[in-house]
Amino acid sequence: MPNKVQKSDAEWRAELTPAQYHILREKGTERAFTGEYAHSKEPGEYRCAGCDKVLFRSDEKFESGSGWPSFWAPASSDAVDMDNDRSYGMVRTEVKCSDCGGHLGHVFDDGPQPTGLRYCINSAALKLDPK
Repeated sequence: MPNKVQKSDAEWRAELTPAQYHILREKGTERAFTGEYAHSKEPGEYRCAGCDKVLFRSDEKFESGSGWPSFWAPASSDAVDMDNDRSYGMVRTEVKCSDCGGHLGHVFDDGPQPTGLRYCINSAALKLDPK
């Protein structure tokens, strides 16, 4: 199924910062412990920096020690999509925004209960909407 938000490469480049473009459109990553939200404890909703979809909430955020914002669940069951990622000689599960297809990060099975999952997300892929 095609993404709900469709833009040309030129439109993405014009609307996103270079860091946001690199992560969301080129599947890049930011260095650990450098992202704006890595240690944020501010309450609110984390939205996609590309299309403004609500992806995660501060209620599900936890300190994983990984250096990236970590969540044990997305905001809703349809907030994110998953895809196999076999880059860099690893097998991982990529997490993408379900509306614009932007790369957010990866999900691992070493998180806390109740899900046991750790959504490891790049800060530059997110915008915090404080509550």
